[in-house]
Amino acid sequence: MSPEEWTYLMVLLISIPIGFLFKKAGPGLKRWGAAAVGLGLTLFTCGPHTLHSLVTILGTWALIQAQPCSCHALALAWTFSYLLFFRALSLLGLPTPTPFTNAVQLLLTLKLVSLASEVQELHLAQRKEMASGFSKGPSLGLLPDVPSLMETLSYSYCYVGIMTGPFFRYRTYLDWLEQPFPGAVPSLRPLLRRAWPAPLFGLLFLLSSHLFPLEAVREDAFYARPLPVRLFYMIPVFFAFRMRFYVAWIAAECGCIAAGFGAYPVAAKARAGGGPTLQCPPPSSLEKAAALEYDYETIRNIDCYRTDFCVRVREGMRYWNMTVQWWLAQYIYKSAPTSSYVLRSAWTMLLSAYWHGLHPGYYLSFLTIPLCLAAEGRLESALRWRLSPGGQQAWDWAHWFLKMRAYDYMCMGFVLLSMGDTLRYWASIYFCIHVLALMALGLGLALGGGGPSRRKAASQATSLAPEKLREE
Repeated sequence: MSPEEWTYLMVLLISIPIGFLFKKAGPGLKRWGAAAVGLGLTLFTCGPHTLHSLVTILGTWALIQAQPCSCHALALAWTFSYLLFFRALSLLGLPTPTPFTNAVQLLLTLKLVSLASEVQELHLAQRKEMASGFSKGPSLGLLPDVPSLMETLSYSYCYVGIMTGPFFRYRTYLDWLEQPFPGAVPSLRPLLRRAWPAPLFGLLFLLSSHLFPLEAVREDAFYARPLPVRLFYMIPVFFAFRMRFYVAWIAAECGCIAAGFGAYPVAAKARAGGGPTLQCPPPSSLEKAAALEYDYETIRNIDCYRTDFCVRVREGMRYWNMTVQWWLAQYIYKSAPTSSYVLRSAWTMLLSAYWHGLHPGYYLSFLTIPLCLAAEGRLESALRWRLSPGGQQAWDWAHWFLKMRAYDYMCMGFVLLSMGDTLRYWASIYFCIHVLALMALGLGLALGGGGPSRRKAASQATSLAPEKLREE
């Protein structure tokens, strides 16, 4: 592990006992105490580069105040433009920010764009109420008022997920501050249930990264090895990559759980990132609060089992970095300048790559995903429905195997980063996933795949596959 990785781990572990301290505190102590801890961590790890986050916050707040009815698009343009400036600092001869500054800036971008969207929704709802002449009462997920500058700063620097996620909306943050009877919200048992696999994943990460170091792929000697060895090597590299993030995101979720952050009654049917989807009245007494069943789906960032064993590429995206996936779906995918699913996915993956950074490997990897989505959708809708139940089960297993190999392949671009290293590795295994995807897409088109009824039927059938795999 690098020094930066040790620092991230320490920050994540420290967040857990801090969370227990804040859980039963009042709204004021939660707001300003959590912000003070987050700002302290930012100053400690980022130093003077903390100024970048402050400039981004002030710029977004100014846009919200100036144009509340259109601040979402303006905030998106501002924060993404600042990311470009932020990453070009070394080219401009300015001090290069630390990796921690980059992590803070990434999460802050998501939070500020979401905040602007929530303010815009509030403003539009208020205008609609004024036009209709009557008030409907509080709506699900709507803010009570526009946050002040200090409230925006407290949300932005809240220590929860400040460097690693999970992403959360301002509405989720407010619900935590105003949580009724926080002592009735369970923390310890949900935390232990969530944390138990993390040590195992950590050991698997250390073992796999030691036995199959990534740096070997950058050496000339690697390409003298036989093709089966080169082809196999991407599997343990992606395995180590997954284990590393599983540990980080589970620890980050545990920090939230310790504080009771993101806890909602199960009846609210909360979604990762978005929060409750059903109105659930707050309990009126401690006894009623204690009788409720709670979950932490709002801050759930990874579903390890489904990430590994879901069948389709599309499903794999859904269960990985779940709160960020919600953000991308809500604020990028839905506003894409096209109605085509594949083209919308390509637009979303392009902006996701840009959000991650400017390294060519990000773009090579992320922009391979739409090709895989198109290929699996066309071929599945053309062939799967023709098979017997046993044949469909065999299809799902083969589909799962190829999905994992596709993610192994794309991961190499994500970790190698440079165009030269990525293309060199892909070329050494003959761009096999690109070739297979193009062949599958061509076969699916030739067989007439992609009809709405067939696509819907195939999608419904395959959506049951994770449960089949679990039973097996």
